[in-house]
Amino acid sequence: MKLRTIIVEDEQISREILSNYIGKYCPNIELLGEASNIQEAYDLIQKHELDLVFLDVEMPFGNGFDLLEKVENRTFETIFVTAYDHYAIEALNNQATYYLLKPISIDELIKSVSLVTEIKEKEDQLQNTVLQPKTSKISGKITIPLQDGFEVINVEEIVFCKADDNYTEIHLANAKKVVSKTLKHFEEVLKEYPFARIHKSFLVNINAITKYKKGKGGSVELNNGKEILVSASKKGNLLAYFK
Repeated sequence: MKLRTIIVEDEQISREILSNYIGKYCPNIELLGEASNIQEAYDLIQKHELDLVFLDVEMPFGNGFDLLEKVENRTFETIFVTAYDHYAIEALNNQATYYLLKPISIDELIKSVSLVTEIKEKEDQLQNTVLQPKTSKISGKITIPLQDGFEVINVEEIVFCKADDNYTEIHLANAKKVVSKTLKHFEEVLKEYPFARIHKSFLVNINAITKYKKGKGGSVELNNGKEILVSASKKGNLLAYFK
């Protein structure tokens, strides 16, 4: 697939080197423009629907992190390109897909683009095809404790589970159960079934998903009408369930 891409880098020679490497070694990248500062980059992002941004950290009148803060509802992946390794933690906190150090390694560049390609291809599959879980194990039952015993719940009736401190809300099609167990407990209990931890607070039944919307993490719509954000760090948990 083609990745609609821009380069954000204040040094002309660095832009030229990266552009040349992309042209030679990354044939699936469609380079739509280059920016030498934050404002130019922001204008390009507003103009194009991008899949990927190669982003330098240190630039005049702001840095790469300032740019990301300005962009609402990011749908593109970010590969940071910098000569400084001490920005790595902040880059991860800003949900970077990859961190390339200058001088750029061609192998690392190819690896980073391949990773973005894989992420975007899975997103497109979720949007453009019928959702088809890899596992067919959708039957079964679990129990939840009551003061005078326990209640039996059909696993396939669970739409999602939501963390509430040391409690968990179990949302069924037409009911909600509150249990004095952590979400991690139910993640373990349901690990043999098609449930994905898509957020620190949500465990979702894959079979209840009706739509996925793109974004840095994106969001899912469920068959009960609920829309839940997918955190960027958990997006892989969701995508792993789909071919």
